[in-house]
Amino acid sequence: MSTRRRSREIVLQVLYEEDINPDRNITSADEFLVKRLSGNRPLVEFARNLLNGIRKHRRQIDKTLSDKATNWSLRRMAAIDRNVLRLGAYEILHNVTPGRVAINEAVELAKRFGDRQSGNFVNGVLDRILHDTASSESEVANLAHQPLEPAIAANEK
Repeated sequence: MSTRRRSREIVLQVLYEEDINPDRNITSADEFLVKRLSGNRPLVEFARNLLNGIRKHRRQIDKTLSDKATNWSLRRMAAIDRNVLRLGAYEILHNVTPGRVAINEAVELAKRFGDRQSGNFVNGVLDRILHDTASSESEVANLAHQPLEPAIAANEK
């Protein structure tokens, strides 16, 4: 399998290990990516971009997940679910992948590596994030197309 899904699987493994062992050497994580992806440059670059983006925006991602995972704290979530959610949320929030594709990929990872309920849980949380992100973007787009306030004309008199 040499697809982006394989890259996501490897990124998930690195995220899981970093979550369990925060003192892990970043260089060894990169070597792991390259080795597991057989040096396939496009896949390695895709995986690196995902991993670096998640690391860079982790606080924002975790806050969003905490807000959207009703009645669940990040600490209470299974480590696999938490890291699948981080990966999916990053792809949605930073427009790396179309939202529905990001959710589908995350659900498949959750089903493969998580427990029986993981797919449904991941789907629910990421769907809330996608819905809220889409709502926010449409509100901004609507504001951009609003006519100027009539008060401007009144001030000119």
